[in-house]
Amino acid sequence: RSLFAACSLQHLHYMVLLYISKTATMGNTSSQPKNKTGKKVVSQKIENAKKTNILSLTEHKLEEIPDEVFHLTSLRTLDISKNKLQRLGNIGRLTELKTLNCDDNSLHSGAIAPISKLAKLQSLSLGKNRLEDPANQSFPTLPSKIKTLKIHHNSFSSIPKQIVDPKLRLLEKLDLASNNLASIPAGISNLVALTELILDNNAIVSIPNELGQVKKLKALSLRNNYIQVKSTSFTDANPQPIPASVFEDTLLIDLNLHGNPMTNTQLNTFEGFDAFLERRKKKKTTALTGGALVSMSVCGLE
Repeated sequence: RSLFAACSLQHLHYMVLLYISKTATMGNTSSQPKNKTGKKVVSQKIENAKKTNILSLTEHKLEEIPDEVFHLTSLRTLDISKNKLQRLGNIGRLTELKTLNCDDNSLHSGAIAPISKLAKLQSLSLGKNRLEDPANQSFPTLPSKIKTLKIHHNSFSSIPKQIVDPKLRLLEKLDLASNNLASIPAGISNLVALTELILDNNAIVSIPNELGQVKKLKALSLRNNYIQVKSTSFTDANPQPIPASVFEDTLLIDLNLHGNPMTNTQLNTFEGFDAFLERRKKKKTTALTGGALVSMSVCGLE
């Protein structure tokens, strides 16, 4: 009996210690992966980033950014895509950041407010989040040095004014594909450095004249929208859906209209289209002699 009692007490003592051990390790562990291997990998990446100033924590099932990241004040590149993030914490401390990828998380407009503090940021990707806001009131001001902005798959019904802010004079590439956009604001003319505009998979029916004021525009992708021609006799009541100024006053050489309810024959009747074709021919000649390659398909239309 005494031996049995001793064993029972020993077992009970073991169970108590096990419970205490588990309780001590519980708490706010949401900022780290649940398994030990994952935590070790994250810790090692953070340690390496102290030397490289580059950190990729993509696909680590993070619900929060680990606090240790915010101490990497010399960090230049941060990839936190494909996680479960709902907020960015103290990311505003990373004032040396130039590239930030937040794709495929659960961020809303208010949660990305700290990005406004990243004055040196040049490339920002926020695709596949929850940034939709009917009034776009919570969308933050963006750093003025941004050159590339990717904000696809966010269910925007209109383009936030912060994205066409006159202060974004360095913005070269803007990706707004796969939202619910029906129009482009006149403020698009504020983006004087824009060379590439991607608006695929929206509900756009026409392009504003103001896009023709974006003189450096070279590539415009409008695949799978609703641009159509009711009649090629264009009037004030029946305006040309892509204004002549877009063809004549910009540097446009790549235009993709695949998936729109219109034909190549109709497109050829557009005022200014001849100037666009001539510019493309010159670029094709350059490509054949070793210059930049340009797709010469006729805008994706049949």
